[in-house]
Amino acid sequence: MAQQERAIRTRRYILEAAAEMFDERGYESTTIAEILERADVTKGALYFHFPSKGDLARAVLAAAVTTDGVRPQELKLQEMVDTLLLLAYRLPREPMLSAALRIAVDPQSRLQFGTAWPDWAGLLAGFLRDAKGRGEVLPHVNEADTARMIVSTWTGVRVVTEGLPGRYDLADEVALLLELLLPAIATPTVLARLEISAARAAHLHDDLPAWRAESTVVGVG
Repeated sequence: MAQQERAIRTRRYILEAAAEMFDERGYESTTIAEILERADVTKGALYFHFPSKGDLARAVLAAAVTTDGVRPQELKLQEMVDTLLLLAYRLPREPMLSAALRIAVDPQSRLQFGTAWPDWAGLLAGFLRDAKGRGEVLPHVNEADTARMIVSTWTGVRVVTEGLPGRYDLADEVALLLELLLPAIATPTVLARLEISAARAAHLHDDLPAWRAESTVVGVG
């Protein structure tokens, strides 16, 4: 058991080191030697867990699709909102998430490894289907189309605000995005009950360690 736990920790160290390097330098510019130095592991240990640099990139993408820290709520739409807000709060603070987005928006890397966006769209569509079954979503809403648009606009907010003058807090911007989008999705009664704010994202993040063991990670195929 101790050996297995050590192997899990080593894998995580390697993956986090790779994510930091991909986030700082981009996938193409990062070398295995730099990842080894950052992770402080042997080449044998790295190749045992990840046979290639490409496998590291795919693992970073897979790790980015998560509902880590999102508690069950009375409203299923609140769980979707919490997922999007918490991701916005975490992404600037966690290289794993930031690196996944950098890989996804780089045309060359995207051609090699795809993106996590289909998995995110599937995850959000699941929230919307459950919410619709509970009467929280307007009858005309198409879950798959709406989920795809949410993923597209969420990603666009991150990419565009990085290129704008001034400083923008991603959680604030995503909260604003949701305030604009949700009236077209949620029933009026449910909309009035949803809590949408960057402050909620920070609160969810503060509670994250206690919920980490119950997180859900969706692998990228």
